[in-house]
Amino acid sequence: MSSPIKNVVVVGASGNLGKEVVQELLKAGFKVTAFTREDSTTTFPPNVPSKKVDYQSVESLTSALEGQDAVVSTIATVAIAGQTPLVDAAIAAKVKRFIPSEFGINTRIVNNTAIGNILQGKVKTLDYIIGKTKENPWFTWTGISTGIFFDWGLRYGTVGFNKDTKTAVIYDSGNEPVQASNLAFIGRAIAAVLSQPEKTANQYLSIASFNPSQNQILEIVEAETGDKWKIEHASTAEQEKIGLEKLSKGDYSAFSNLLRRHIYADGANHAVKGENSANGLLGLQEEDLAATVKEWLRS
Repeated sequence: MSSPIKNVVVVGASGNLGKEVVQELLKAGFKVTAFTREDSTTTFPPNVPSKKVDYQSVESLTSALEGQDAVVSTIATVAIAGQTPLVDAAIAAKVKRFIPSEFGINTRIVNNTAIGNILQGKVKTLDYIIGKTKENPWFTWTGISTGIFFDWGLRYGTVGFNKDTKTAVIYDSGNEPVQASNLAFIGRAIAAVLSQPEKTANQYLSIASFNPSQNQILEIVEAETGDKWKIEHASTAEQEKIGLEKLSKGDYSAFSNLLRRHIYADGANHAVKGENSANGLLGLQEEDLAATVKEWLRS
């Protein structure tokens, strides 16, 4: 029986997801340390010590990781490829579990696709980690696919609904169920993974707060506001075309267009339900879609 995980480092702890992860880990009883860049001026609550590190220096990171049991990386996609020194340092410091910044769509199923090319930083990082676990059997990993960040996406307009103008963009039929997770739910999933280290070792897990279609969300917002919203219908095939054109010019904002094709296209089949969902393994209950949407409308 391996010893329990108690001390956890969160990388990217001041970000949108990182802040929620820190709070959920604290609630679950973990001791959390935040890593920040050497030039960072970010401050954290008194119960979250922080360490300034050089993310390119294995030596700096190894020293900072002494005594830690797990690393949770929530860094943004643009910095994903820079996780290799962190992995090497975690092994040198005898850290037991590494959770890389996989959060989002399942990167294990996007090989040989345009969106997969953009996500190569994630793919290669996890491949590197898996290779290292084979060399160091005591070093383990867990990948977590969450789908879109739902409550965050409502707030920042990336889900396609605008409460101020009461407008919505619906892609294709609008009936495709979409893997989606609220930020705090992701934090609880991470806490559950670390609370059950043996059950979750060296696994790629997919979770979801719920799997709503765009039309389900539309039904809720119209019922709640008492108004018919103005709908713009759009094509995921057209989104893919725009994305590929951007990508050919080295414009990585293509990700948003290719993501819409990946998740909203009729027949995409990326919803996470039944045996494809790790919610049960982690003891997580599906959340209330209507409650999340209503909270956004009230905010």
